[in-house]
Amino acid sequence: MVILLCVSAWGMAQNIPVPLTQVKLYDFLDELLADGVLVHQTAVRPYSRKQVATMLLEAQAADTLLNIRQKKDLAFYLNEYALERDTMVSNYVQYTDHSTYNVSLADPQFSYRSKDNMFKMRLRPILGGKLLMSKKGVIFHRWYGAELQMDIAKHLSIWGSLRDNSWSGDWLNKTYFPTDNDRRLGACIHYGASQLQPALMPIAGVQYKEANYGGDFSDSKGGISLYTWWGSISVQRENIRWGDAYHASNILSGRAPAAPMISLQLTPCKWFQFDYFHAWLVSNVVDSTYYYVEETTNGTVRNYRPMNKFMAANMFTFTPIKQLSISFGNSIIYAERSIQAAYFIPIAFYKSLDHLLTKGVRTQNQNSQAFASLSVRPVEHLHLYGSMFVDEIKFSRFKPSNKENNPLSYLVGFNWSGWPVKGLSLKAEFVRSYIASYIHSIEALDYTTNSFDMGHYLGDNAQSIYAELAYRPIRGMLIKASYTNDTKYNSYAYLRNNISATIAQKPFDYAIFRNEVVQLDGVYEVHPNMYMTLTLQYNHARGFDNIKTDALPSEDIGNAQYYLDKYMPRYFQGKNLSVSAAFSFGF
Repeated sequence: MVILLCVSAWGMAQNIPVPLTQVKLYDFLDELLADGVLVHQTAVRPYSRKQVATMLLEAQAADTLLNIRQKKDLAFYLNEYALERDTMVSNYVQYTDHSTYNVSLADPQFSYRSKDNMFKMRLRPILGGKLLMSKKGVIFHRWYGAELQMDIAKHLSIWGSLRDNSWSGDWLNKTYFPTDNDRRLGACIHYGASQLQPALMPIAGVQYKEANYGGDFSDSKGGISLYTWWGSISVQRENIRWGDAYHASNILSGRAPAAPMISLQLTPCKWFQFDYFHAWLVSNVVDSTYYYVEETTNGTVRNYRPMNKFMAANMFTFTPIKQLSISFGNSIIYAERSIQAAYFIPIAFYKSLDHLLTKGVRTQNQNSQAFASLSVRPVEHLHLYGSMFVDEIKFSRFKPSNKENNPLSYLVGFNWSGWPVKGLSLKAEFVRSYIASYIHSIEALDYTTNSFDMGHYLGDNAQSIYAELAYRPIRGMLIKASYTNDTKYNSYAYLRNNISATIAQKPFDYAIFRNEVVQLDGVYEVHPNMYMTLTLQYNHARGFDNIKTDALPSEDIGNAQYYLDKYMPRYFQGKNLSVSAAFSFGF
């Protein structure tokens, strides 16, 4: 019966990604995975709506394993995925014929399906607001827009969304940033006070438009996907996360601004999944040979354009037994005038292709990486996981006599959930990223897009400790307390002729920045994609003087305030107690 349900769901569901921001849904699925109700890989996200529909139907077939609250959560999400189950959603304030269309106010949306289920559509408004308050002042974040999802002939999905955002309030306006140059990267909530690089905080990255009161930005996502039961090929712009993690992945965290990409996903059987994408990144590096000429009253002006930047990546995920999932893959970031056809080969080792394309003329290589993720559930309720990101590796560097360290990052963690109290979970993660693990001697080849790290948000030569205790008392509610200790150590530039000396420096030695956060969150999902959140946070962010006496030419040298300004917005510098409240629908 379960197999029939799964095959049916694969055949009828939309291949539309479920945004990573839908935290309650992903939390519920993680809980069912921990309880042994579901079996599914967790290294590659977002899940598609067809994958989620399949998982919900599997849970429905095993509902004897669920408690009362979990059954209510399941019914709640099954209604949200009604179109994927060839039926009509049911809401409280609605105008509907219960079969082909539904216009509702709670949650606000228009849903339609043809009687033969060959066309399905969902249209939702998006609206939200968040107040952030502390003794330093009040910051207001508002967003609005709409999203549209369509499924045609059970093989073509089209979706799109637009969210117009604005940040305003104290510590963001011209009182604190009086010149246009100060505000050239927009509101400082996402950037260090120096406005030169993104802040070291686990929040989604954005690219601002300048504004005297703070900053505006719009976020347009969407795509088109051709799919069948065994796979899909898509052109899309969505945030993705690779690597098992609950707090922040060190492979692809999903924090950087989403990049447009061509993606491929193959799932020919239950125990294997293959993912590939080729993305168009944003280098934020000027190409001095590429410009437009514009005539002005002051004469001819050259408008320089950014350098091109691309990325190709693949991930193989195997689940040989339901308690074990192994993922591995590789990627390359390249900055050429045009795209390279070789990197459209989905199953390839890109470093080998790079050598083929560059060694013959003795030019500099592009930037390639390898990575792996491991998920183990040895006993019911326990999830052990880890991942590794490798920029470059030489096995001779593992010898105790070799002072050089491989530029890599590793993450380990566990999740204990559902015992002895149903709905209670304890999570912990530890991340260490060695010197030069995410940077490159050529700025355009850094592991970034829009200047945001695509791996762990702390970047290289950094350490993060995260612990979380969460409880789900009733349907739709999540209460969690968490502690984060983020430390950034000496920052080095990647100078090609000096890299051996740089990676021979002792990592995790001289701390230059630390931020500790104690946070209490309450999240309630009133309706699908309709959230109420309340957060109480204490953070202590401080910089440290660089006390090294044998500084390298590539070392970033400064005092405590310099590092604090570089890595943290002024609003969160020092000791702060803040509270935030938000309400949104459509998310």
